[in-house]
Amino acid sequence: MSNPFENSDAQYLVLVNDELQHSLWPSDAAVPAGWSVALSATSRQACLDHVEEHWSDIRPQSVAAATATS
Repeated sequence: MSNPFENSDAQYLVLVNDELQHSLWPSDAAVPAGWSVALSATSRQACLDHVEEHWSDIRPQSVAAATATS
């Protein structure tokens, strides 16, 4: 079985959780609890581009906020 996260021909979503972490997700898989769709089904490369553009700080939001106030 091939890895569904590395199929360049498949459609993907970009998901975001409450900590503003991003995830590339196969569009035919159910969105897990705690995550919402930030980018609708599109190419894997478009999703990767979206993540690169919108997720510049990979720390969870709570960690980034705590660090900023220290």
